[in-house]
Amino acid sequence: MTMHTDILIVGSGAAGLFCSLQLPSDKKILIITKKESTDSDSFLAQGGICVLKSEEDYDSYFEDTMRAGHYENRKESVDIMLRSSQAVIDELVRYGVDFEKENGKFCYTREGGHSDSRILFHKDITGQEITSTLLDRARERKNITILEQTTMYDLLVRDNTCFGVMAQTENGENHPITADYTILACGGLGGIYKHSTNYRHITGDALAIAMKHDIKLEHIDYIQIHPTTLYSEKPGRRFLISESVRGEGAVLLNKNGDRFVNELLPRDLLTKEVHRQMEIDDMPYVHLSMAPIPKDTIISHFPNIYKRCLEEGYDCTKEPIPVVPAQHYFMGGIWVDSNSHTSMEHLYAIGETSCNGVHGKNRLASNSLLESLVFAHRAAVHAISQYKALPLQTFQATTGNNLTELSETYKNTLLQAIEQERKRNNHE
Repeated sequence: MTMHTDILIVGSGAAGLFCSLQLPSDKKILIITKKESTDSDSFLAQGGICVLKSEEDYDSYFEDTMRAGHYENRKESVDIMLRSSQAVIDELVRYGVDFEKENGKFCYTREGGHSDSRILFHKDITGQEITSTLLDRARERKNITILEQTTMYDLLVRDNTCFGVMAQTENGENHPITADYTILACGGLGGIYKHSTNYRHITGDALAIAMKHDIKLEHIDYIQIHPTTLYSEKPGRRFLISESVRGEGAVLLNKNGDRFVNELLPRDLLTKEVHRQMEIDDMPYVHLSMAPIPKDTIISHFPNIYKRCLEEGYDCTKEPIPVVPAQHYFMGGIWVDSNSHTSMEHLYAIGETSCNGVHGKNRLASNSLLESLVFAHRAAVHAISQYKALPLQTFQATTGNNLTELSETYKNTLLQAIEQERKRNNHE
């Protein structure tokens, strides 16, 4: 059975949901997602979302983003993101997102790499607040359908034009899903790494599939390691200790209890310093002390972190906690232009699976949610502005492998490609 929709979105994170809400109500929109609708990395974002506070903030915000990205950022994309940020925040507020306020005005926090406080937040679960609100609004739209437990395993392609995807549904059936436009919003690749803050099922499937169809990729070796995740010997996803904890004053300590670094360095530089200290100490972690932060602030601003630490046996209001770097974010991805269009016709990519050049070689803290939403909006606007229905095609619903085997193949393909790209860049 072939399913058909006007616009197909693969992924139910912040980018995919925001994009769906920017599309007109006369278009039939189908969102498919690999697990449950809430099982996206967008839900896990803790720290916040950046915004250009005023024209006076433009130069410093632009420079902070470029400097963190080692000046390998696409300047046009950075400019678009900054100029679009206030409109995105206004839209989120209209949808019902509840950012922290005091006396009716937004509260801003600061994180590593930022020269000023320009980050809006909701406690320490900003991603959950934004994404759950977007999900609620999407579920209210009669033209939007969400299919959970539905896995994309290939694209439907003819003459460098995307006609949709091949997908397997929860009952194990394989179906072609055809669409006039397909938008990939299926996240990064943390699931292929042993230690990652990402959900384990976020395994870069779209990237491996893109390679199969010669869709242009960019900077696939640009992998960001977050310097502070809660150390654990348990298997599974690593729990992030938000950058904003250090922005509020938390300090990193060696095994002797001495501070050893400027905690507000960009993530890649701080990660190097943490790894260096771990080697000096001959320890699998360093310590993060929240002693400089008032107890009431910890409990009110970081309730989720406080609770999780207690569950792991640490009272972060009274003692340092062990932290270790872990894979966190992917700056590369499927190459897209400033409208999120890929090198294949009728195919867009948004969010972490795409590479529009905003982040350069290293992402500035709390730019991820903003970048995802800005370029999700641009994908929706561009697709509608040139909307052209594709001629109906017949595709046979078959696959040569079961999804477990196919997933392992995709994982190995991606790891090999990343390693080749890393070697090539090191050689140059």
